[in-house]
Amino acid sequence: MTTDRANGSLYKHVQNGIATIEFGHPASNAFPGVLLDRLCQALNECSADTEARVVILKSEGEKAFCAGASFDELLAVSDPENGKEFFSGFARVLLAMRGCKKPIIGRIQGKTVGGGVGIIAACDYALATEAARIKLSELSIGIGPFVIAPAIERKAGVAALAELSLAPTEWKTAYWAEEKGLFAKVMPSIAELDKEVDLLSSQLASYNPEALIEMKKALWETTPEWQNLLMARAAVSGRLVLSDFTKNALKKFRK
Repeated sequence: MTTDRANGSLYKHVQNGIATIEFGHPASNAFPGVLLDRLCQALNECSADTEARVVILKSEGEKAFCAGASFDELLAVSDPENGKEFFSGFARVLLAMRGCKKPIIGRIQGKTVGGGVGIIAACDYALATEAARIKLSELSIGIGPFVIAPAIERKAGVAALAELSLAPTEWKTAYWAEEKGLFAKVMPSIAELDKEVDLLSSQLASYNPEALIEMKKALWETTPEWQNLLMARAAVSGRLVLSDFTKNALKKFRK
């Protein structure tokens, strides 16, 4: 386990063929760059671990699943290259989730914003509670969900991506996300969510590991261009975050 207050925490363990990755941060489980890098490393380790057949991705606490990128680090972006690197953090996580040989189950217990919605979309199977509302707020501060858009479009389609991104102040319900395919099931409580996650992960861990690996490949075979696409999108966001519109919007938000 790695943890500190500024950069958050990440815990990984493997038991009975099930790898569990749990991340956390005091700011509603937001992701500073260091924590994104740790998540990439943990996903790559699970992919290579022959003992792990399935991965559970979860966050700490009973409230927010993920508040997206670190607001403090967003404010600190000073030039286009620095901006590209900032937004590349989520790009690398999505690529690690895509490249992980094992199916990834997302356990979504609460609200999710921005890059966290991209993480949900990149899970192979996401289970959520009724409290798991989602929002893409990027356009409201002058940027856009460009890096995570391919993941959302792949899972939910262009129409759902447009509905989320063009209404950046509107929370979508868990049942909306289920209807669009971002969530496979919505449970009434965290206790019921955990029961369903345990059941599904145990079932998957009992299956032929070679078949699981091949199924994961099949699910992602239409995304060969992601490596270049996501990094190009990070550059777009890195440029836009330096605009006067975004600087003024961030100042208002900080106040």
